[in-house]
Amino acid sequence: MEYTKLSKEISYALRHAPWEYELELDEEGFVPVEQLIHALNESGEYKETITEDDIHHVIEISEKKRHELKDGKIRALYGHTVPSHIRKETVVPPDILYHGTSHKAYDFIMDSGLKPMSRQYVHLSTDTDTAVRVGKRRDKKPVILVVDAKRAYADGVVFYSSGYEKVILADFVPAEYLSIKP
Repeated sequence: MEYTKLSKEISYALRHAPWEYELELDEEGFVPVEQLIHALNESGEYKETITEDDIHHVIEISEKKRHELKDGKIRALYGHTVPSHIRKETVVPPDILYHGTSHKAYDFIMDSGLKPMSRQYVHLSTDTDTAVRVGKRRDKKPVILVVDAKRAYADGVVFYSSGYEKVILADFVPAEYLSIKP
C-alpha cells in the first residue's frame, strides 16, 4: 500500500474537497470511516483495497497528528479550506506563539493582521522550529513573527486546539499583537 499517497488523499478529501468524494462533514468535521473507505476504493487510484487497518496505519505513522479517529468516524484536525466552519475547542494559549511567513506577505500581515486566507483558521506554532518549517513552504528564508498570545487572549482573541500540540489556531490575530523575531 502506498501510505504516503493515501495519507495525502485522506487529507485532501477531509480538508479541502469532501464533496468530490461525496462525503458530508458533520459540524466537528467528522465522517464515518466506512464512508471514507468506500469513496477511496471507488476512486480506482489504488491497486489494493483500502481497509480500516490501512487508515489506522496512516494515522499511526504520521509524524504530525493530522487525523483523528473517534467512534467509527475520522476527521482532519487542521488545515481545512472547506466553506463550512469546523468547530474547535477553545484553549488558553501559551504566552508566546510564532508564525512563519514569506517576506512578500510580511507588510500585508503587519498592516492587516494574521488572517486565515484560504483556510478556516490562522495556524500558529508553539515553537520557532515549527514556524520555520511552515514558513519555508512559501519562502526559503521565512520571516518569523512573534505573537503576544497572552496579551491577545486577555484582550479577547480566541484560540483553539488543533489536536496537534505544536499548532494553535485562531480566527484572526490583529497586527498589534505581532512583532518580528530578531
